[in-house]
Amino acid sequence: MPRTPKTDGPPAPGRSKSSRRWLDRHFSDEYVKRAQQAGYRSRAVFKLLEIQEKDRLLAPGLRVADLGAAPGGWSQIAARLVGDKGHLVALDLLPMDPLPGVTCIQGDFREEAVLAQLREALGGEPLDLVLSDMAPNISGTAADQPRLMYLCELALDFAVQQLKPGGALVIKVFQGEGFDEFLKTLRRHFRQVASRKPKSSRRESRELYLVARGFVPTAFVSG
Repeated sequence: MPRTPKTDGPPAPGRSKSSRRWLDRHFSDEYVKRAQQAGYRSRAVFKLLEIQEKDRLLAPGLRVADLGAAPGGWSQIAARLVGDKGHLVALDLLPMDPLPGVTCIQGDFREEAVLAQLREALGGEPLDLVLSDMAPNISGTAADQPRLMYLCELALDFAVQQLKPGGALVIKVFQGEGFDEFLKTLRRHFRQVASRKPKSSRRESRELYLVARGFVPTAFVSG
């Protein structure tokens, strides 16, 4: 499951000038500094905090899956908010240091054996919320968008299988080819879908977060 680290990772090796520019921008970034000061694992924490402030999706006792979780910033926040009575499972292709109250699984989300391990960790009980910050490694070519939308489709399929009625999904998307069709599909499964562009998202990034609420197990056509 190729993906971009939550720190908005550097360009591919071999691009020395762009890599230097990325490093300069990264270490002067307000949210990077704030994350380091607060002990968060990534600047992406602030994206989830902004979404939480507006949408209030995380609450004590909820059952949550965090897809594309490494290095663990979103899981840090989610684990704190669901508390001891909640249940949080985090999955990523990359290794992730342990977090209190979080079951961490390393594996490729596209593989059935890994999905089976994830379902087993969830204990057969439905989820209240699925978080997906998954994204492919960005190459800067036209191939990036289809690869991202494929991960979005996989995350939605997982949510449809695992969410309880009325559950919610937060998913990262990039505007471009396939976005409109994906949005239509999302609206067939959820009663409310809103887009969020957190202030902590980098200005030049095309990323958006779709917040889908009111999961309906049988897809419907929204008005």
